[in-house]
Amino acid sequence: MNWMKNFTGWLAGLLLALAATTAMAQAQLLPGRDFTAIDPAQPTDTPTKVEVLEFFSYGCPHCKELNPVLGKWAARQPADVVVRRVPVSFGRPQWANLSKLYFALEATGDLARLDDAVFVALHEKGLRLYDERAINEWVAGQGVDMRKFADAFGSFGVAAKVRRADQMVQTYRIDGVPALTVDGKYRVLTQSNSHDVLLAQAERIIAKARSERGGKK
Repeated sequence: MNWMKNFTGWLAGLLLALAATTAMAQAQLLPGRDFTAIDPAQPTDTPTKVEVLEFFSYGCPHCKELNPVLGKWAARQPADVVVRRVPVSFGRPQWANLSKLYFALEATGDLARLDDAVFVALHEKGLRLYDERAINEWVAGQGVDMRKFADAFGSFGVAAKVRRADQMVQTYRIDGVPALTVDGKYRVLTQSNSHDVLLAQAERIIAKARSERGGKK
């Protein structure tokens, strides 16, 4: 009967998440409870769209859990919304190398294929991809062109993106990951551990940002 207990627990959790989502939809957005204003507001890379940023690190287990849910959610967003990811280090050399790994895979065109695999390698297989040698050994086994990857990993462009990402942590006042921000103006807050509730909250704040722009979907 364990399957029945598991199913009952899953169903109860789902109903609670749906109830919380419904309650949020009916309640007025409040600063300090539902969002934190980013002061001063930050310019975005896509000013014609409502930009959602996910601050994350491959080294964060909670980011691993959110990643597939966020990807599906992002794919459902209307044309006036763009979702971007910002890998951060918080000054940790190991996480800085993970940020370089993200941007290097992006540069070689391998990010979409290997994004989930990096999380799995770190958090399920226990691989310590925290230095360049370990990263190169792992990447070499994933069918990546190592000359292109090495050039990207050590490039000025990737280093500049890592620096900018860490500067954004300061300007957006990010103190933990994963964290979502909307339109350079709001950081999403929620009292729930549910990813669905977090993303539903983000959608409410997207609607707020859209209305402030005077736009429609």
